[in-house]
Amino acid sequence: MLLATDLDGTFLAGHPEQRLRLYQLINAHPQIKLVFVTGRGLEVVMPLLSDPSVPTPDYIICDVGATVVDGRTLKPIQPLQAEIDARWPGERTVAQALGSFAGIERQEVPQQRRCSYFCAPGTVDSDLQTIADSLGCDVLYSADRYLDILPRGVNKGSTLDALVCAQGFDRDAVLVAGDTLNDLSMYRQGFRGVCVGESETALLEATRARAGVLHARSPGCGGILEAIAHFGFLGPAGIDAQLPDADAPGRSELVMVYHRLPYEEVTEGGRVLRRPPSSPNGIIPTLLSYFGDGRPGAWVAWSVHDPKKAIPFEVHTSVDRDRYPQLVAARVPLTKDDVDVFYKRFSKEAFWPTLHTFWERAQFRDEDWRVFLKVNRLFARRAAAEAAEGAVVWLHDYNLWMVPAVLRELRPDVKIAFFHHTYFPSADVFNVLPWRREIIGSLLQCDYIGFHIPRQAENFLDVVRGVAPLKVLEQRNCAPRYLTYGCAVGLEEMTTAFEVHGRRIGLGAHPVGLDVGRIRAILERPETRARIDELREGLGGTRMILSVERLDYTKGTLEKLIAFERLLDEHPELQGEVSLLAVCVPAAKEMTIYDGLQTQIEQAVGRLNGRFSRVGWTPVQFFFRALPFDEVVAWYATADVMWITPLRDGLNLVSKEYVATQGILDGRGVLVLSEFAGAAAELHGAVLTNPHDGADLAAQLHHAITMDPAEAATRLRELFSIVEHNDIRRWGRDFLAAVSGELEDCALPG
Repeated sequence: MLLATDLDGTFLAGHPEQRLRLYQLINAHPQIKLVFVTGRGLEVVMPLLSDPSVPTPDYIICDVGATVVDGRTLKPIQPLQAEIDARWPGERTVAQALGSFAGIERQEVPQQRRCSYFCAPGTVDSDLQTIADSLGCDVLYSADRYLDILPRGVNKGSTLDALVCAQGFDRDAVLVAGDTLNDLSMYRQGFRGVCVGESETALLEATRARAGVLHARSPGCGGILEAIAHFGFLGPAGIDAQLPDADAPGRSELVMVYHRLPYEEVTEGGRVLRRPPSSPNGIIPTLLSYFGDGRPGAWVAWSVHDPKKAIPFEVHTSVDRDRYPQLVAARVPLTKDDVDVFYKRFSKEAFWPTLHTFWERAQFRDEDWRVFLKVNRLFARRAAAEAAEGAVVWLHDYNLWMVPAVLRELRPDVKIAFFHHTYFPSADVFNVLPWRREIIGSLLQCDYIGFHIPRQAENFLDVVRGVAPLKVLEQRNCAPRYLTYGCAVGLEEMTTAFEVHGRRIGLGAHPVGLDVGRIRAILERPETRARIDELREGLGGTRMILSVERLDYTKGTLEKLIAFERLLDEHPELQGEVSLLAVCVPAAKEMTIYDGLQTQIEQAVGRLNGRFSRVGWTPVQFFFRALPFDEVVAWYATADVMWITPLRDGLNLVSKEYVATQGILDGRGVLVLSEFAGAAAELHGAVLTNPHDGADLAAQLHHAITMDPAEAATRLRELFSIVEHNDIRRWGRDFLAAVSGELEDCALPG
């Protein structure tokens, strides 16, 4: 069948359950063709195409019939569009002809091949009709307010009729649906039709005598469903037989959807063993803590599965029966190829560089996008199967961007929360992504979306503005929690709730915190104290600058080395007095995109040491390997200056780890932090620097090295107070409270 439907008051209206039922019916059966027939301009229809909850139309007839395009490519349907174009005298000609006509006001809405006006009752008279006739145009007046000047013979019905003939559709299989007199022309073509419940009286009167038109009781989509059943379009079995079977709700009140399992899988002696996670930042243990009260829950993550092997895949495993008796790990089976494409290649080669504003490094492959969609669908289906009625599903990071779109269709009852752990760029950067509309459309199915800092949340909102019309519902000042004008990522005010597609979506800033207690426990160990003493003795009075980061072009490692060389050139008195200890954690072997960067870094270290080394002093000690976290904490305790200068970073937990270590020890270490790291907006007391400016990098490092001890101590006390108060537990607790609407200041906790 072919469903040709008006939008406002018809296909976008009705009870939510009936809307979902009709949309599922259309999505489940490709033989049902869908045509949007609307008075909106094409630009105004486009945001709907980004809403995954609304089925994508096969065709769009808009501008009251003056525009007809393919619903997926948005290309004109020819020769129909050309024939309409030939009848249109041009927007400027029509506007000039009506420019002096009293009582009409041009509508400021996108429109093509028509001129639309507001006008008062009685304005449309013979004089206006004469002008329209002289232009070869028709006059359409509706609702005693709206006036359209259209090409002669063009309206919703005529264009629909031409489309049906051109595409060879069976006229008896066409159902038209509307709710206002503006839709009357569709019924006049002789198609079967439905006036949905609560239609305009004028439309009902005009169609009352037509035998093929049903006046439905239910408004919107409910009326369309009535008509499909009334006319028997889907055969004697009816609609229910055509709908996909709905899965029964699961038992989990909280579903955590994360890219990693809450345990580590290792193979020893041909057996798969599961061990507690070794994550140093404490996020996984913190997320696990929400299941410690016996709350039924599920943790959805992937596990590599080889379908060629006869070993059955275990979907559900326990996590820790003693500590989390009601928690199961719900594993999504992915092949090694799926993981390599989805995570190690596509996410890191397409999304990662774009998110961090290095779009020129991004590689976009349609075949990789299809794998990404497939994996996200698997995650969504697993989450839908685990969630209890009305459960909270908490999604983590950009790898799962497309999960909300699928999950909302499968489980409209659940509350979807999303936390974006990586940086979110401005609209001009994000819009480079070929799939930006699909991604944003999916995220708009969430009930709550959290970012680290206000700037990232507002960047997201700016991207949304380019995809769909939105209404800002709530805004709050960022101070005093966050810097406003004091750094590159500062912001004075942020939005905390907005409305789009008729849905309210909460927006919040929630910087991830640390497990400060874990660092305190490490520092209390005798072996840690001994290691700190050993490191201090080894320095022999030389002041140490510490840098710890992963191998990645976003981290600014190469720029940092060049700036350190500049510092030693400009301040020769520091030669022999300070050393840079740089820890660079290698990327996975499959990530070959970092090979060139590694070579450049190693060459810079060699050049620098070759220039300045002397007996008993090496300016740069470079560790290209991952160090145990206990060892890193000992280095934190020893370092006089922590130098963290990413070119762009969502947050940066290393800076907080250093502050926590120094604060616990009542130290006087100085944090030099890139003003392009998310943490810069939160960590009052850090020395901020611009990593894109080599002179500033060197100058701020010199300021830190030569800082008065009293100032250093004051800065550290302020920093430690922030890090200790806003720890990892507060982060998670405040986020879930904001999702539930229980946090008074949900966007700016702390």
